[in-house]
Amino acid sequence: MTRFAMAVAMTAVLLATPVLANDSSAELAAGGLILTHSDRIEMRSEDLFISREEIVVRYRFINISDKPVRTIVAFPMPDIGGEGFFETDHGLPSDDATNLLDFATTVDGAPVKAQVEQKALVNGLDRTEWLKGHGVPLAAHRPEAGRALDALSAADRQEAIDLGLAWVDEYDVGKGWEKHMTPSWVLKTTFYWTQVFPPGKEVFVEHRYKPSVGGSVSSLLGSSMWGLEGDAADQTRAMTRDYCIDKDLLATVERQRQAPNFSGFQELRIAYILTTGANWARNIGDFRLVVDKGAATNLVSFCGDGVKKISPTRFELRKTDFVPEDDLRILILEPYSAMAE
Repeated sequence: MTRFAMAVAMTAVLLATPVLANDSSAELAAGGLILTHSDRIEMRSEDLFISREEIVVRYRFINISDKPVRTIVAFPMPDIGGEGFFETDHGLPSDDATNLLDFATTVDGAPVKAQVEQKALVNGLDRTEWLKGHGVPLAAHRPEAGRALDALSAADRQEAIDLGLAWVDEYDVGKGWEKHMTPSWVLKTTFYWTQVFPPGKEVFVEHRYKPSVGGSVSSLLGSSMWGLEGDAADQTRAMTRDYCIDKDLLATVERQRQAPNFSGFQELRIAYILTTGANWARNIGDFRLVVDKGAATNLVSFCGDGVKKISPTRFELRKTDFVPEDDLRILILEPYSAMAE
């Protein structure tokens, strides 16, 4: 079964040591809608569009039984928080406490008002009520959560630490030594609604959101370190595997390197959970993926047979009777020279 990965180029300035650079942010994976597994709901088609600005997914479902099917439709947000989360910058499109991806959906053209469930978990244990009972916001990425933890009594702060909800961060930013409570729970947010699928009737569902985009101001691709030993070799293998870097892309990169104004690439990364599409009565009848690389000067590379260029910036992949077996990882590169023009 086809395994997807993509590369699309982006803008910025190449550092001298891309392998050791820590000037990067991590992407968070989101994906499509999830239905309770049903042998009566068939996905006739899925049309997936991905760009750095927006992800749009259009589905065509049909209930193949002779009775209505009532089920929960859910969209899980990426997990926020947990061990090491705040040690890395993440490409969050907003800092909204609930809808950080600006998620919206329609059914047969009508907007859906989804409900929201949020849980704060520590090692799989639900600590939501403890936080609510102590007036601590659940959004671990918001500054209000840390301030609320700091405002707890000494006994409650210690209990939060003992429960694994927080740890003490100590630092000096020029105002003397400070100690602050830092959230360590994982926030799980899910949008959901109840959907009725009438027998034999097609139902059209569309949802869209802003992706969590990771990136680096430099890339190993286009540098002299590509394929060298040590860390560079490990990164070369990982990028080749994850994003399906092929000989054609490497040849294009090498041609750009020879240009007099070439200064390297900046990376942009998007992760998409594609395997949720394997939850239907039958295989996805018609699957269409379109990736927009953003500018004609950018580069794009991804795994998949039969890819067609349909515009100066868009590439299309179509499959029939499709069962996704792997998730999608996208690498975007933009030459710095394009930014200067």
